[in-house]
Amino acid sequence: MPLGIVIRREPGVTRWAKYVWKATDVLPGANDAEWKELRRDGETVEFHATTLTLELFRTDTEAYLHGLSAQVPAIYVVMRASEDENPLQVLLATASPYEAQDYADTGEELVEKVPMPAGLVAWIRDFVELHHEDEVFIKRRRNKARIDLKEDGIGDARIRQASDVYRAPSRKETVH
Repeated sequence: MPLGIVIRREPGVTRWAKYVWKATDVLPGANDAEWKELRRDGETVEFHATTLTLELFRTDTEAYLHGLSAQVPAIYVVMRASEDENPLQVLLATASPYEAQDYADTGEELVEKVPMPAGLVAWIRDFVELHHEDEVFIKRRRNKARIDLKEDGIGDARIRQASDVYRAPSRKETVH
């Protein structure tokens, strides 16, 4: 599904940050756009920064269920500082909180949590209901073989040992 990403620019609160950029909204079914100004209120401006494709995968339905069960279901927008004329490069929009966490762990990308519109919640829920399969938990059985009864050898057999490998090293005098 095409998903427009809305980014808000507000004046910074310190002298080191002229502006604060934040992903604030998503537009399901949006057309292509390149930093198109949507709204202006004084120095605060909202842009339709880009339109990305939101892809859902059958193998990630557990993650989508986790995201939908949150108090406020969200789309995660992954961005990176840009060297171009645009301040941010929008890399990804995902409904998977697990994938968003992977990007947040690197520290190189900015991950914003944007509330999901009701229509998008329904679309993702329908996808999950169609494709989700619960995984059966299989507990591993412990191997009950006793390994402490016999020692086949101590140390590495490839290295010749003159005596016990556990002895303390002796001090040998060196001749100069």
